Amino acid sequence: MNYQLIAQQTSVSEKQVRNTIQLFDEGATLPFISRYRKEATGGLDEVQIGAIKEAYQRQTEVEKRREFILKSIADQGKLTPELKKQIEAVFSLVELEDLYLPYKQKRKTRAVIAIEKGLEPLALSIFSGKEQDPSRRAQSFLNDAVGSLEEALQGARDIMAEWINENQEARGKIRDIFKKGAVITSKVKKKKEEDGAKYRDYFEFSEPLAKIPSHRLLALRRGEEEGFLSVDISPDEDMALETLDRIFVKGSPAGKDEIIAAVSDSYKRLLKPGIETEFSNISKEKADQYAIQIFTDNLRQLLLASPLGQKTVLAVDPGYRTGCKVVVLDQRGNLMADKVIYPFEKATEAGETLKMLVEKWKVEAIAVGNGTAGRETEEFIKKLLTGLGKSEEVGLFMVSEQGASIYSASDVAREEFPDKDVTVRGSVSIGRRLMDPLAELVKIDPKSIGVGQYQHDVDQTALRNALDVVVESCVNSVGVNLNTASKHLLRYVSGLGPALAQNIVDFRAKNGNFKSRQQLLKVPRLGAKAYEQAAGFLRIENGINPLDNSAVHPERYEIVEKMAKDVGASVIDLIQKPEKRKQVNPSRYISDEVGLPTLQDILKELEKPSRDPRAQIQKFEFDKSVRKPEDLREGMVLPGIVTNITAFGAFVDVGVKQDGLVHVSQMADKFIKDPNEIVKLQQVVTVRVTEVDLSRKRIALSMKGM
Repeated sequence: MNYQLIAQQTSVSEKQVRNTIQLFDEGATLPFISRYRKEATGGLDEVQIGAIKEAYQRQTEVEKRREFILKSIADQGKLTPELKKQIEAVFSLVELEDLYLPYKQKRKTRAVIAIEKGLEPLALSIFSGKEQDPSRRAQSFLNDAVGSLEEALQGARDIMAEWINENQEARGKIRDIFKKGAVITSKVKKKKEEDGAKYRDYFEFSEPLAKIPSHRLLALRRGEEEGFLSVDISPDEDMALETLDRIFVKGSPAGKDEIIAAVSDSYKRLLKPGIETEFSNISKEKADQYAIQIFTDNLRQLLLASPLGQKTVLAVDPGYRTGCKVVVLDQRGNLMADKVIYPFEKATEAGETLKMLVEKWKVEAIAVGNGTAGRETEEFIKKLLTGLGKSEEVGLFMVSEQGASIYSASDVAREEFPDKDVTVRGSVSIGRRLMDPLAELVKIDPKSIGVGQYQHDVDQTALRNALDVVVESCVNSVGVNLNTASKHLLRYVSGLGPALAQNIVDFRAKNGNFKSRQQLLKVPRLGAKAYEQAAGFLRIENGINPLDNSAVHPERYEIVEKMAKDVGASVIDLIQKPEKRKQVNPSRYISDEVGLPTLQDILKELEKPSRDPRAQIQKFEFDKSVRKPEDLREGMVLPGIVTNITAFGAFVDVGVKQDGLVHVSQMADKFIKDPNEIVKLQQVVTVRVTEVDLSRKRIALSMKGM
């Protein structure tokens, strides 16, 4: 393993790389390493540790491929000491494949057929530049298999073309030309103009490959995949051929002509298509990475959205014809009641039902889904609360329904509510999202939440892995209540996973609430390693040890107890009394295992044990004068909520059931490269309407000067 290379790739020291990889090899998770092993990593954050892990995985793939290539060439009896040294000296898959290319098992190529006809010596004599008269030399190769001079010379050119394609220097030079000057072009396929109208911008399109934004490249690839566009990646052909000629063309004029012909054929038939595929894959991979990064950034913001907390909530899934589905959830999210009301047909009866539910269950907040009839339902409930004198006492919130229907039809929902239909489950999801977005959204496939761009076009395995990392990071940064968390939330806790999460829930159901973290070791199959990884992220309210409700890891309880003893206090005093904490000198507790970073983390945690790091929830109201796109006028200034962020801008909900786009160029009075510099998901913003195109269902907004 080349630790030095990984250090260079990740811009950290080799020692940090070695220590981090060792921790991963020992079974440590990314959240655990970043939170509890700062001394070993030198204080690396999650992003840096994640980068080391990715580089390590890439190098592991390279090592596996190297091992296969060495064995394959050795089995052919062609592995010379020089070649072995060359193969062992490279650390990129591209370079490895170039070295392996001449030894790869080939299908029956034109060169292979020519070699079988005995034309390799002819090709060698021409390629060396020593052959003065290729045609005369070709005479001696005529036989039953080779019937003419042209056939003999063509076979020799086929063999030379393959040698040129397999030449490391040639491939490197052509790669450089692609890297510096390749252009991606697209054209509409014949008779596809009408069906592919949505790709009109790409019917005659050209842009340098190095500069094309990810969203444009993914759009091109989607158009190609759907059969509407032809896409090509090419550098300057003359430059490529001149470069190859300088490498290979030598000898007599007649011999040169044959080599020039072979070079041209090799480039057009072999080299260019091969390198084009390579760059197509590289550019797609980069575009995927960028799109996935946008998705993960958005998902992180959504998962860490402000929670209402443990309150009794009435949740409404709005609807006109089918009515509004209403549920009441207790402070832990358990379903207490469900009803259907028709506020637009039977307003009096609907009002009486809501009044009864609010008063019977002492409802503290109401969540209304933002889908069809959402604004109207919100207005109806607002009037009702005012009439009851509860408009200040009961909070009213609009909640995104994105993905709620996916949850309501899922196995997870059926398992939770086997005797309820999808409408009730959807309402429950809306209410729980208000109480704790993170705990509820982990039950839904992140791709269904509706944030990001081109998520169905990117590498699905890479997307899934990246999203899992984000969910795991968010869950562990917030911490999980061991006695209330669902198995769906527990599975993302460091060191657990689905099986242990289920075992914890089963143990809790059988034995009652956990009283201490130590009890986790009694959970079936939860061993010392899983306990080490998970314990610090699990919280127990009102447990035996107050530290069990903090992010202080059990392995460091002894230090906290010593701190308390040294200042003449109990552990609870140390948590509750700032003056006692101020007396603690952390440098006194430094040891070979525990350094200042961990000790400072412990003291910070004692200041705010179990405090939720997420921001406090805010109320928001749309402008009452707009309810549908037809109500919008250019120049209107409106409040809105950011619902999605892409590379080219942010989508904002202004309450008209159709999001508007604030293009990146309209986000500020200065140049903005990344929309995340200005906005975050769920952020309340003020926007100005600049254009309303009802026929194309487009709303253009601006934040300039707002």
